[in-house]
Order: sequence, then structure tokens, then C-alpha cells
Amino acid sequence: MQLIEQLSHRSDFTTTETRIATYILSHQDAMPNILIKELAAKTYTSHSAIIRLAQKLGFHGFRDFQRSLTTEIVINTQATTNVDANFPFTDKDAVTEIIKKMADLKTNAIANAQHQLRPEVLTKSAYLLNNARHIMLFSQGDSQLRARSFQNKLVKINRFAQIAEMYADEAWNIASLTPQDCAMFISYAGNTDVHQRFAKYCQAHHIPVIVLTGNVDSPLQQFATYQLVITQNERNNAKLGTFASQVSFDYVLDTLFAIMYANNFQTNLAHLKTTQLLIQDGTLQTK
Repeated sequence: MQLIEQLSHRSDFTTTETRIATYILSHQDAMPNILIKELAAKTYTSHSAIIRLAQKLGFHGFRDFQRSLTTEIVINTQATTNVDANFPFTDKDAVTEIIKKMADLKTNAIANAQHQLRPEVLTKSAYLLNNARHIMLFSQGDSQLRARSFQNKLVKINRFAQIAEMYADEAWNIASLTPQDCAMFISYAGNTDVHQRFAKYCQAHHIPVIVLTGNVDSPLQQFATYQLVITQNERNNAKLGTFASQVSFDYVLDTLFAIMYANNFQTNLAHLKTTQLLIQDGTLQTK
């Protein structure tokens, strides 16, 4: 869930926090440059009340909150078309309208994800994956399709990942990991009970964990070595499909793969050329 949507629909705000949120939503144009003392004066609150609201929303303080809010406001302003991620089309739309709306939805989702990515976290995650002895991917439902695509790409650079839940052997797979390995959890909601137990096990046994989620409140984050949190305007229920969340996950995983590839570019390129010769004209051809 995006920050603006959280400010609009969070039910656990106090009266003071609701007043601050209401002012922010009504004066979005002023938010990129407003000072905390100005916001406190405008809302008849205090610095500490504003900071508590920011922390409730998952930020360290007002500056982090303001940067994230500004990014979201810019994205929404520049968006090609304001498409509802949960119900992007209706039965009244012509085919040409559906084509345009789905393109805009995917474009907006990727742009939104781009502005949320933190280069330093991607860099460290890529290094971890490039150097792990074994990579175990945990995912379910639509996210497992993203994991399978990522797994297929990793083969191209001699990194072999296993989808832990593919054959219902996830407990055995997690028990086999060591601190030289890496567990990666790919889950938009990020609140699956069994994933929480597995991630907690990893933390207790010093096994590195990467979490890719769309939930800023995901309990998985407390066990993560590195966190990739990419939110979209998408509800957990009452939607036609996981369009925005899954296209953004594809984008993040493709970007992570690209960084892994670039870190050993010449070696990976040489391997690609050698393998292509074997497959196309050599002993491994399948024609």
C-alpha cells in the first residue's frame, strides 16, 4: 500500500495523527519543501507528534517520511493515466481502452518501484547472491512465478537457485542451509506464518536473508539481512489481479540480476558466448 493511501485509510491513527494526515493530503503541493516546524504550526500539533506519525508509517523520522512522500507525489503527478491497480478496467471499456490502461498500469508500477529502490541495498544483495554457496527462494502463488523466472536467469551466470516449496520440501530445504548460503523470501504481503518461522530460523542460525515485499509492515523484515520494500496501490483482497505488484517484482528481480551480471560482466559474457556455441552448433544442440 502506498504512503498516500495509508494516510487516507489507516484506522489506527490518533485524533492528532488524523489531523496531520488530513492536512498533508490536502496540501500535497507544499509537502516537498515544508519544514517540520511549519507543518506543526499548520496542524496545531508538535514536532514529536509528526515524528511519531512518521515512525508509525515505518520511517525513522520526518526527513525519511518527507522524501518518500515527495517521490510518490511526483510519480502520481507524472503518471500517464491514473489507473486503479485493483480494478484497472471495467465492462464498459472498449478493447483499445483496456490496452491503454494495462500499458499505463505497468508503466506506472515500474516507475513507482524505481523510485523506491535503494542502490546500496541492491548492491549488497547482489554481492550476497553472487557469493552464496546455495540460494534458496521462498515464494507462493503469483510470486513463485516471479521466483521461477529469476531462477532461470541465474542459471545464465552459473548461479543455481532452488525454489524451496516446489516439491513441498521447504522444511528440509531450510534445514540444509548454512551461513554460507542465502534465503530469499519473495512475498507481496510478507505475512505468511511459515515464512516467518523460516526467516526466524535463518536469523537464529546466522543464515543471510533477503526479503522482497510490498508490505511496509511485513513481519519478515525483522529477520532480514537486506530488505527490498516496493509498495503499490494494490489491496490484499478485492482486486482483479496482482498486476501492479507482480510487474514491479519482475522489474526488481531483473534489476538485481542485471547488477549481479554487471559485477562479473566479462566472465559472464565469455560464459554466454561459449555456451551459445555449444547449444547452437556443438554437442549440446537440441535441434
